[in-house]
Amino acid sequence: MYERILVPLDGSKVGEAALPYVEKLVSKLSPKVKVEVILLQVVSLLTHYVVAGEASVSVPYTEKEMEQIEKKAKDYLDEVGKDLKSKRVIVKIRVGTGNAAEAIIKAADEIDADLIAMSTHGRSGISRWAFGSVTDRVLRGGNKPVLVVRAPKKAAQT
Repeated sequence: MYERILVPLDGSKVGEAALPYVEKLVSKLSPKVKVEVILLQVVSLLTHYVVAGEASVSVPYTEKEMEQIEKKAKDYLDEVGKDLKSKRVIVKIRVGTGNAAEAIIKAADEIDADLIAMSTHGRSGISRWAFGSVTDRVLRGGNKPVLVVRAPKKAAQT
């Protein structure tokens, strides 16, 4: 049964499209099963560019900058988790770094998730080729069941 659900979020409304489905699933399981929802945000950009004239250089974030980025991610996850917490769901938050798909798969294994619930932007063709698909890489590279929710078109436009 689904006792531990990992929900990766990227900070967008599209990324949050799986949350209503997770809420429905949890409401059907509770109170028979104690469900824990782990909200995860992966910080993938570990460097930023400094531009001077026509030259630019990739500079890693300082430790202090990374702490600020992680705090912002945790604040976002806390805010998103309020609705679930109000329904007496155990909500935990995690912030990962690096490649998003790899970090999601790693987190799912570390917490021994029963399910990964995530949304997809629904890109196809050249757009998908250019941007890749984190969801697709999690589906193909992981060993946990994945609930994939296509974000509504109106969420993708905002």
